[in-house]
Amino acid sequence: MNLENYDKMMCQILSELKKNGQTPKLLLHSCCAPCSTACLERIKDYFDITVYYYNPNLDGEQEFTLRANEQKRLCDALNIKCIIEEYNPQEFLSVAKGFEDAPEGGFRCEKCFNLRLKKTAEKALELGLDYFTTTLTVSPLKNSQLLNGIGFAVEKQTGVKFLPCDFKKRGGYLRSIELSKQYSLYRQNYCGCEFSKSRLPN
Repeated sequence: MNLENYDKMMCQILSELKKNGQTPKLLLHSCCAPCSTACLERIKDYFDITVYYYNPNLDGEQEFTLRANEQKRLCDALNIKCIIEEYNPQEFLSVAKGFEDAPEGGFRCEKCFNLRLKKTAEKALELGLDYFTTTLTVSPLKNSQLLNGIGFAVEKQTGVKFLPCDFKKRGGYLRSIELSKQYSLYRQNYCGCEFSKSRLPN
């Protein structure tokens, strides 16, 4: 099966924007500050970016708030706009219902990705922004083919352009680790939901 090269697609779009002297407005869904570091570094010169921290999947308000505060701190340091969406775990639990025992990366995760990307596109539409995308593809544990497929499906549903991406490419994940250390960011060792946390080694 031929896999799409979403990093190459993104690079082509960035090149066109630069050539045409355009700086569109983009809403970047972020799962956490560490993941957003390398993503922001890669696209900040091409877009007017607002970071959108929307993560109802997180296991408890304490974890949600800790990550939210780190996201805000990073955005303040980089002078980037940031929106922290309120914590509403029921939004995630409702789409995960019936898939609690699904494997990591399986159908529960697909439901979660769809929830968060659709909400991001709807927020971008509400704010009158041109593009949306997500930091989730920076993780080597996340399926970029699936995430981009969802992104393009949501683009069709909402009319907001999806920026294809595979931020882990070209050393993106390793760069996120370096930048996390540079900014002394809290880095968690699990995706965030109670189901991924329960699968951590003892």
